[in-house]
Amino acid sequence: MLIARRADTRARADFATWKMLAKLNGTSSLPAEAQNFLAGYKTLLEKMAEPEASEATIHLIYRSYYGEMGGAGAAPDVKAQLNGSGPVADNVTAFKRPAPKPAKTAGGPPSKPRLPVALIFICLVIVYVGVRYFWR
Repeated sequence: MLIARRADTRARADFATWKMLAKLNGTSSLPAEAQNFLAGYKTLLEKMAEPEASEATIHLIYRSYYGEMGGAGAAPDVKAQLNGSGPVADNVTAFKRPAPKPAKTAGGPPSKPRLPVALIFICLVIVYVGVRYFWR
């Protein structure tokens, strides 16, 4: 099943790339196999709607890739493994927002007061003037 998922992912990515290159008039730079799949996609577009034609073409590319990647026998149906819009990935971690920082409570440990930047600057000026004065 791992080969099937890899082949399906690669087929979907390649088809999207080829389709974008076709929109940009760059099909001449594609390999002959890709041009053949795009030609088949165009003929399927005449017979059915775009989503169905895309899925049919992706399925043809998937079967081709499954055989190239060493899959034995007929390519299994990956639709059973799909979750929503794409294949389920085992190595993807869902994004989680960090936990909000707890509000400061009166009973909690006191935090160190922070000196304002202006006070630090004034102290540095006094030290500089003092050093200049005593060096003369």
